[in-house]
Amino acid sequence: KDVDTLPCLQRLFLSFNHISSFEDILCLADSSSLSDITLDGNPIAQETWYKHTVLHHMMQLRQLDMKRITEEERRMASIAARKEEERKRESHKQSLLKEKKRLTIGNIARQWEIQQNRIALEASLNRDKENEPCQINGSAAYVFPEESRSLDTILSSAVQGLSVLESHLVEVEGDTLGLYGAGALECLDRNWSVQTAGIIATVSFMFIEFDEIVQVLVKLKTKFPNCVHLKFKETNLVALQQFNALAEMHRMEQLTVDPQGNPVVNFTLWKYYVLFRLNHFNLQKINGVKITENDIVKAERLFGILAYVASSELPHYRMLSLFGESRRKQFHYLLEGKGKKSGVGSEETSDNRRSGGESTARATLNYMTKDFHMEKLEEIKERKTFCQTYVENLVKEAADINMKNESLQKLWPQMFIELVRDAVIEIRNKNSYMKLCLQRITDQKQ
Repeated sequence: KDVDTLPCLQRLFLSFNHISSFEDILCLADSSSLSDITLDGNPIAQETWYKHTVLHHMMQLRQLDMKRITEEERRMASIAARKEEERKRESHKQSLLKEKKRLTIGNIARQWEIQQNRIALEASLNRDKENEPCQINGSAAYVFPEESRSLDTILSSAVQGLSVLESHLVEVEGDTLGLYGAGALECLDRNWSVQTAGIIATVSFMFIEFDEIVQVLVKLKTKFPNCVHLKFKETNLVALQQFNALAEMHRMEQLTVDPQGNPVVNFTLWKYYVLFRLNHFNLQKINGVKITENDIVKAERLFGILAYVASSELPHYRMLSLFGESRRKQFHYLLEGKGKKSGVGSEETSDNRRSGGESTARATLNYMTKDFHMEKLEEIKERKTFCQTYVENLVKEAADINMKNESLQKLWPQMFIELVRDAVIEIRNKNSYMKLCLQRITDQKQ
């Protein structure tokens, strides 16, 4: 310490003094008179950065460890020092990015948890409204409005506190595209470069409702043609029929469904249903476990009858909507004359498997999101109302016609007698009747 304050110091010998950190001698860089220094025999002299660092910080030196310093060595030291600084800055930048990513994912996870708690609370309140107060140990249990309001206030304040961070994250790492949070799905509308889109082989979804993912599957297979692996974590996969939606993908070799946030994996047979429904993809692995031929056979035995029942119950017009043009012709051919029903025969299924397409029977097992289901219900309700009104009008019109017919039947005998009587009276005098007819013809011509 304070050696740099010696105004006439030119040579300093510090060999073999157990100096292990350059910071311990960094104050020597401020000495303008120092021209010769020895540091050999110290731990820092064994480091790869030793010479470059010393020369970079002590530009006034002429000799180091009893050796004259050349201009080339100074230049190389300067270059090495710049590279070291850049490396440190890049390392620091990466550390900041990693920390930001960690905080953002943590924020997304907390928002997801708050959302799930809110949904569970609303469902619970709705059930309590619909049902009578349930008996617990003989006494009535109620959800008090004050309690629900306080919890709702807590959840809202928590969301406001988290809004300072990003609510979604899109990350490309190697051949994997990671999507965190519902807002990340909007990235599929970007103009991805052909090179970047081409290398994406795995797409990972986290903290996104599966029903929202279903709506972008078509974009996914269009944007990333080489995507063969889908990962789901915290996506609310709760029912086997949700896997039907994955049939829209162009191709798929691997599927990973994390148990966290996906209750469907608690079903014993979920993997076999996936194998059965996505049979046309020839899946290689599910959750990292290789698929065997026995697994495929077992899946067919377990769920084959399900596809048969579904396709048997489906109306013909619905079946036709699932086919391409060539398949429609085949379907009509089967219906017209060859004794087959609605394209569910084993021959047709095996043909599809050989051609790599999805079988008709399996195609009848589709998935409808909640929003789409509600839209369908509204549409069905409107159609029902229209049909009911139309039928009521037809019934009313038929009833009016029937009443008129009954009235005519009652009045017709008397009317017939009067018509005959008037006709007889009219033609009783032949001459006057002829004059009357001629007069009518004349009037018509005029």
